Amino acid sequence: MGRLLAWRAACAGLKVALYDAASRLGEGSAAWAAAGMITPAAEVVDADAEIVEMGRHSLTLWPQWLSELPLPVFYRDTGTLLLWHREDAGEARRFDIMSRSRDPKTELTRIYGDDLRQLEPAIAPSFPSAMLLPGEAQVDNRELLLAVAVALDFANVECHWNTPITDATWPDAGTVVDCRGMGARRDWSELRGVRGEVVRLHAPEIELRHMLRLLHPRYSVYVVPRAEGRLVVGATSIESEDRSEVSVRGALELLSSAYSMLPALAEARILEFATQVRPALPDNRPAMQYDPQRKVLRINGLYRHGFLLSPTVVEAALSWLASPQSAAEAMPWQCLREFLHEEAACP
Repeated sequence: MGRLLAWRAACAGLKVALYDAASRLGEGSAAWAAAGMITPAAEVVDADAEIVEMGRHSLTLWPQWLSELPLPVFYRDTGTLLLWHREDAGEARRFDIMSRSRDPKTELTRIYGDDLRQLEPAIAPSFPSAMLLPGEAQVDNRELLLAVAVALDFANVECHWNTPITDATWPDAGTVVDCRGMGARRDWSELRGVRGEVVRLHAPEIELRHMLRLLHPRYSVYVVPRAEGRLVVGATSIESEDRSEVSVRGALELLSSAYSMLPALAEARILEFATQVRPALPDNRPAMQYDPQRKVLRINGLYRHGFLLSPTVVEAALSWLASPQSAAEAMPWQCLREFLHEEAACP
């Protein structure tokens, strides 16, 4: 969120300095561990309508923004295939009914038998059917972090990498935008951490065209194909701020679920287990707050929707930053709502 906002603000002609606790590559951040999924339709059942609407808008922005970066970033918008085991057919019916009732815009196509095998030959034959959510996308999160860092260099943005911000090192600026995630816990008491575990695999013999998501009554596991035979498998969602290594249970849930969808993963190589903590607010929705005394705009609570929501939230933040300060101080989040509903621009 912070890196994207710094880049887009510089593109808009603002004078920007970026202070990032992570490295230039982004190591140690939640964005570094993420899978980079931009899947609003897949969130219809579990997220509220505003999250889905924000995600759909972000989906229109990502291709444009990626085309403006100085380095290529892997991006694919071939959609998501939803799979379920026979004993979990009720989860598929639930998703079908709830997605259509909650959001008439949701496109969902049922695919059966040979058509499914032709679409994705690597899927296990035990799955007689699947549901396709077309148009959903993914971006290589790590390639993106580096490309934006290079774009910031090109824009002559003053970047301070590996620089955690505390009260003692607070920057002197006309406006400070605080996108520290869990690093802002002292200033935003409602924040809580949600632990996520991710596995990265190398399986060059598997050529997936779509993201896969397993519908399950207890957890949802996805497989995201990347370039050069790499796969990202995630992600657990645990109410904890523990950043220690992946648990045995987490690893088993992720790997056994992925293997049940793709039997050829038996010969895949494990490249990495990653763990991070996502910043979340009580309603699991993002929020913006402005502190007029300290001149700080706080943006936080993107939860597990960072790549889904960031472009939309960035645009709302830029709209707020471009507003006359006296009028904008009271309503930064209203900028987002007006932006989403294509109403009048922020005052």
